Amino acid sequence: MLKELDKTDLITGTALVLVAPALFPVLRDALKPLVLLGLRGAVGVVGTARTTFELAKEEVEDIVAEAQFERLKKEMDREIGAR
Repeated sequence: MLKELDKTDLITGTALVLVAPALFPVLRDALKPLVLLGLRGAVGVVGTARTTFELAKEEVEDIVAEAQFERLKKEMDREIGAR
C-alpha cells in the first residue's frame, strides 16, 4: 500500500518543509496581482450577467404586459360589440 521511503524522498520532504515558509511570501507577492486581476474579471462577468438577466426580465415583463393589454382590449371590444 504505502511505498517505503528511500533517502531521496526523505531529503526532498525535509527540504520542502524547510523551504516552504520562505517561499510563501515570495509566491504571495507574485500571485497577488494575478488573483486581483482574476477577481476583477469575475466581478465584471457577474455584473454583465446581472445586467443581461435584468434586461431579459424586463423584455419578458413587457411581452406579458402587452399580451395582457391585447387580451383586455379584445374583451372590451367584444363587450362593446355585444351591446
